[in-house]
Amino acid sequence: MAQTDDRTTRWQRYWDRKSANYDKEIGVLDRRVFGDSRRWACSRATGEILEVAVGTGLNLPFYADDVVITGLDISKQMLDLARSRAQDVGREVALRQGTAHALPFVDASFDTVLCTLGLCAIPDHETAVDEMVRVLRPGGRLILVDHVASSARLARGVQWLVERITIPMAGEHFLRRPLHLVQDRGLEVELRQRFKLGVVERLVARKPIDH
Repeated sequence: MAQTDDRTTRWQRYWDRKSANYDKEIGVLDRRVFGDSRRWACSRATGEILEVAVGTGLNLPFYADDVVITGLDISKQMLDLARSRAQDVGREVALRQGTAHALPFVDASFDTVLCTLGLCAIPDHETAVDEMVRVLRPGGRLILVDHVASSARLARGVQWLVERITIPMAGEHFLRRPLHLVQDRGLEVELRQRFKLGVVERLVARKPIDH
C-alpha cells in the first residue's frame, strides 16, 4: 500500500508541474496529430458524464449544453485550470481530485464515461478501464481517444524506442491498445476509427444491459 501511495504522490507532483505548459504542448499535437478528436468524442457523450483525466478542461467547450459533467484528475493544479476554463466558457462542472485506479463513485453512476489522451499515461491502464466499466450504467457508453500502437511495423519499432525514454521519465506509453481491454470486458464496440498510421484510435463502446 505504501508503494502505491508513493507512486500516486509522485505522479500528482509530476502533473502539477506539467500543468503550467500542458495546454501549449498538447495544443500542437491536437492540431497536427489528433485533429477534431476532442469534438468527436464529446459530441457522442450524453446524460450524466464522467470525464477521467479531465486535465485542464480542454474538452469542456465541446460538450452539448444539456449534459451533466463530472471531471476527475490526479492533479490539483490541473483541476484549478479546468475550474477557470469552466468559468470562462460558462460551463457547470463538478471537479474532483482522485486516481483512475479507484474512482470515487458507486457502481453504475454515469451514462457516459469519457477519457481522451489519458490512458497512455495512467500507470495501471487495465485497472482504470475496469473502473470506468464499473461506474458506467448498463447501456451506457465508454468513449476513448488515445495514441496507440501503430498499425505500421516500422512505426511500432520507433514507438518502442521512444518508450525507453518516456515511460521512466513521464509514465507515457505508446504501445498500448485500449480497444483490446474494452473488448475483453464484454463491451460492444459501436464505432472505431484509426488514422495517422494507426497511431490515433478513437472508439465508442456500449456496456450491455445485462452486464
